[in-house]
Amino acid sequence: MPRIETDICVIGAGSGGLSVAAGAVQMGARVVLIEAGEMGGDCLNAGCVPSKALIAAAKAAEAQRRGFRGVAPAVPEVDFGAVKDHVRAVIEAIAPVDSQERFEGLGCTVIRAFARFSGPREVQAGETTIRARRFVIATGSRPFVPPIQGVDTVPYLTNETIFDLRERPQHLIVIGGGPIGVEMAQAHRRLGCAVTVVEGASVLGREDPELARVVTDALQAEGIVLVEGQPVVRLAKTDGTVEVTLGDGRQVRGSHLLLAVGRKVALEGMNLEAAGVAHTGKGVTVDARLRSSNRRIFAVGDAAGGLQFTHVAGWHAGIVIRQAILGLPARADPRAVPRATYTDPELAQVGLTEAEARALHGEALTVVRASLAHNDRAQAEGKTAGFAKVMIVKGRPVGAGIVGPQAGELIGLWALALSARLKMSAIAGMIAPYPTLGEVSKRAAGAYFAPRLFESAAVKRLVRLVQRWVP
Repeated sequence: MPRIETDICVIGAGSGGLSVAAGAVQMGARVVLIEAGEMGGDCLNAGCVPSKALIAAAKAAEAQRRGFRGVAPAVPEVDFGAVKDHVRAVIEAIAPVDSQERFEGLGCTVIRAFARFSGPREVQAGETTIRARRFVIATGSRPFVPPIQGVDTVPYLTNETIFDLRERPQHLIVIGGGPIGVEMAQAHRRLGCAVTVVEGASVLGREDPELARVVTDALQAEGIVLVEGQPVVRLAKTDGTVEVTLGDGRQVRGSHLLLAVGRKVALEGMNLEAAGVAHTGKGVTVDARLRSSNRRIFAVGDAAGGLQFTHVAGWHAGIVIRQAILGLPARADPRAVPRATYTDPELAQVGLTEAEARALHGEALTVVRASLAHNDRAQAEGKTAGFAKVMIVKGRPVGAGIVGPQAGELIGLWALALSARLKMSAIAGMIAPYPTLGEVSKRAAGAYFAPRLFESAAVKRLVRLVQRWVP
């Protein structure tokens, strides 16, 4: 039976695992990379990449449908199968970067098998035993299938299967009103499907309600039916349709069903007990350094049981590399991690929401807003629905949210501000090119200082003295 001795053994070739492996091997470490499924993980094959490719096609269809002032609208001719060809082409264009061939070319030993721990320093992958100085668990997560009565009797889609669907659904029912659910709902609506979203609580309930309302209003304006505050109690298949029974007795019938109610960390069968790795249903139990109860074993990304974003997995990878490869101290502080929902308009947040900031800081909190209605670029493009909102304590932002076009791009400035602990004066003093949507952030910073400058009696007295005495 083959045996390999190595410095780093990475289990999982998704975004986090690939980042660790690439960084470690290029710095001179011996690396074994183990992956039982597809290289690139969920993000490349069933998550971020295909969803954004689908959203791009849907956006193009909606642009035709809406037209523009002086440009006549037109009914788009949507070839649903060809749209899926575009999705597949985007995946294939990116795949070489994540491929086995590339990582073997970098110097990694890549093993395509399921990994199972056989001890604190060993895993078994196929016929090979790997003994390593450090392990990184980067196994990601999979769609959670809720235990709804009848779920095993109906055909359903998840993010792992919906992108393979080549026939356009007549009526797509989405169970789950989080980011995945609403992104897929809007994309399919724009591609010609009737869509109903069923959410047991509130749609986009994790987000700031003031920001989320702009998105939900847009979804409803496009014809998406939102059912909130109603749990699904039963599923059934009737005459070729899926029947969803709600808690209040109402029934919703559709041609297709998408389950988008969360994700489950993929740790099954890894025999973590043999390695002395503590874990729960939420993931591996890690400290701020991302180390497990076995100090030789780290966990990153979804496997670490925290925020489930591709960019978090990449960030975690850097923290592990600094420790395991360079021997430097590093800790994960999630306070400056941004998140974005890629609907139209987009919604992005970083740090504390208003409710969270108010609960933590009370009267010390100041909240400022800047509307896109006052942004010249937004006016020129006819996209004025939305605003920026910043939560400030003692002159420093503690959270920010943006809803509107390109919010996912615009939130980066505020992620930097929180990470670097910048003051609002740094944002106010920034020179933004004109006309850009990014000016909305500078305007929000200006809104913080405006009362202090324009409504202060002391400032007015100073100005009068300057004007009288300074030559």
